[in-house]
Amino acid sequence: MNKGILLTGLILLGVFTLGMVNIIQNYSSGNELDYYLLRNTTEAAMLDAVDYGFYQVSGGQIRMDKEKFVESFVRRFAQGVNNDRNYDIRIYDINETPPKVSVKIGSSTSVVFAGEAFQIKNQIDAILETKYEEDRRIIDVIDDID
Repeated sequence: MNKGILLTGLILLGVFTLGMVNIIQNYSSGNELDYYLLRNTTEAAMLDAVDYGFYQVSGGQIRMDKEKFVESFVRRFAQGVNNDRNYDIRIYDINETPPKVSVKIGSSTSVVFAGEAFQIKNQIDAILETKYEEDRRIIDVIDDID
């Protein structure tokens, strides 16, 4: 009987260990995927939100539309997430000129520790800038491409 209880204890310990490894792997790989999704989504949404009309009129100054950024960010982020995680998106700061955003996302799974959901948070601050130091008109940019 002693060996049977010992064997049962070892089996339960193995199952518990596999469960913990699975949870830790889920959070660590989810954190990495969330970071790259946040980075790529922010970059693409900022480029989508550039106001080209203002760029032409101002002589090369870049401006970003706030509403367009938020719409594009949420749409792109929703297309790339997993359905088994809960996400909390917080946009802390949006500057139109120069284009700058601060975004933080928190993600959690259905696992709860001590009655509280464990969230992994990723934050990114992004600034969109050009490599040109002088003001350029859109005609000059098109001529450089040709």
